[in-house]
Amino acid sequence: MQKTKWAAAAVSIALIVSACGGDDDDAAEPADEGSTEEPAEEPADEPAEEPAADEPADEPADGDVTIRWRTRPDNDAEAEVYGDISDSIDEANGDAYSLNYEPGTTDTGSYQDQLVTEIANGTAPDVFWIPGTDIARFQTEGLIYDLAPLAAEDGFDTSEFYPEPMYHLTYDTETGGPGDKLWGLPRDVSTMALYVNNDLIAEAGADDPRALAAAGEWNWETFTEVSQQVAELGGENKGFAMDAWWGPYGTFINAAGGSFFNEDRTACALDTPEAIEGLTAMEALFASGATVPYGEGGEAPWKAGTVGMYMNGRWATPGARADAGFNWDVVQLPVGPGGTQGNWLFWGAYVVNANTEHPEEAWDLVQQLTTAETMATVSELGANIPSRQSDAAIEAFLGFTPPENNQAFIDGLADSPTAEGPLWTGSWPEYGAVMDSAITAVLNGERTIDDFQANICAETAVAFEG
Repeated sequence: MQKTKWAAAAVSIALIVSACGGDDDDAAEPADEGSTEEPAEEPADEPAEEPAADEPADEPADGDVTIRWRTRPDNDAEAEVYGDISDSIDEANGDAYSLNYEPGTTDTGSYQDQLVTEIANGTAPDVFWIPGTDIARFQTEGLIYDLAPLAAEDGFDTSEFYPEPMYHLTYDTETGGPGDKLWGLPRDVSTMALYVNNDLIAEAGADDPRALAAAGEWNWETFTEVSQQVAELGGENKGFAMDAWWGPYGTFINAAGGSFFNEDRTACALDTPEAIEGLTAMEALFASGATVPYGEGGEAPWKAGTVGMYMNGRWATPGARADAGFNWDVVQLPVGPGGTQGNWLFWGAYVVNANTEHPEEAWDLVQQLTTAETMATVSELGANIPSRQSDAAIEAFLGFTPPENNQAFIDGLADSPTAEGPLWTGSWPEYGAVMDSAITAVLNGERTIDDFQANICAETAVAFEG
């Protein structure tokens, strides 16, 4: 394992130079939608002229070992950054091993399903990124490599990473909690925020949400007032928009003090009074006419300048930098009746194919992809927050502008966010599919909240049936 450690210093120097060398406004290319981590509803333009994700890339001529690795980039600019990172590591490694980077599709479901298929037929990459919700699926099906022995051999310390992702990445299914396991390392984290059109809000004569947040007055009531005032401008103008997936609607449920699941995540909790309070608030908001209709998507109209506030994660920043032709910024989510923003701690991890022929080299790559320097290079693009919780990493992140108010994302991390996570005793994909459909029906006026409360937990029980 020591044969490649000498390369880390050279990689760090190369990546620091790369991270400091570009202007943020030039770093991002336009994307159709902003999701990287979870939302199947937020596809982005696929990178052009890259190796197809379902076919192994050609082996390079030099080096005896070739490690293929894959991410799910959100746009061409992000794919280019990962390609540059791969080239830097490859060059620093010398003859230790060679790398082939391949960007995967950004459709959440098909990306993970395709990996499962490729692992089964022997064509999957050695190292790949997956969302935090899928760690249990890949682990319980025996698709990813337990890196704990290799990490112990290297004396690797995981304590610098946020503990919420590491809980799941060290989960031992035999003991039902964290143990002597290591299923991967987190690439990044993210929280939700509201992307605000300062020009439109000022035109409406509404209070600046950032000033309200600074004064401790940013809550569901003031958020609704600003939304309505912007919508009263008329025409195509709307006060608020969000995309149709579990992240945005989950913030309302969380902020009301509710949850998707019971405390140990073994059963549904969508029928509790708190969860219903969050759903009721959403129903009233979308019925008010102050919002873009649910399911139509929020990013495009916000970029077009007709939406005052758009909820999304950090991954929407590159698209905002590239396409928003107005004065914009971000603000933290409004505080709900439960006393918090209801935010999420989103994350995803680099994991190793259980069938890799080169586990030591794959583990070495995972370490190099999660150094502070590599994270800084990716974070400068704007798409995410470093998964190492050091002061230095946070200070570097705060300087990657626009937006100016990057502190909104850090405040979200400090406000007891609910960690994105898998269902170790159930099927997250099945649960999410039923929940998505049911909540969409409520927000589109096709189902009553009373019917939802009476039946949703029975409907989602299929996810917990072994």
